[in-house]
Amino acid sequence: MTSAQQNEFLAEFNERIDRLPDSVDRAAIKRIQFVAYVLDEGVRVPGIGYRIGIDPLLGILPGAGDVLTGGISLYIVVEAARLGVSYTTLLRMIANISLDVLVGTVPVVGDLFDVAWKANTRNFELVIEALAADA
Repeated sequence: MTSAQQNEFLAEFNERIDRLPDSVDRAAIKRIQFVAYVLDEGVRVPGIGYRIGIDPLLGILPGAGDVLTGGISLYIVVEAARLGVSYTTLLRMIANISLDVLVGTVPVVGDLFDVAWKANTRNFELVIEALAADA
């Protein structure tokens, strides 16, 4: 991942992150953002400019790839819980991951779903929204 690629993803959220209360652990937010980026946005598809991450790439491995990336996705939930995100938001995040893993296990269709769903980016957005609402 180049710095320019990561900056493009970061720029999308920087304004919202800047509005978070000073009490929010910025290092934790950066870790969540990095994991979401790697799993959902880390690779630009040549010719079309669409970004995918390792989630759909590992999803090609039948069953195991989706379970592995689902486990990594839970890191975002753990960090969100540590930051004090509400129980309801945590449940929504777990639902996003569960759907991603469940549908992702279906050959071909699941891989295409992984490319479009981007559960980790959705969960990162939920964390930012929840923390901003607490401000």
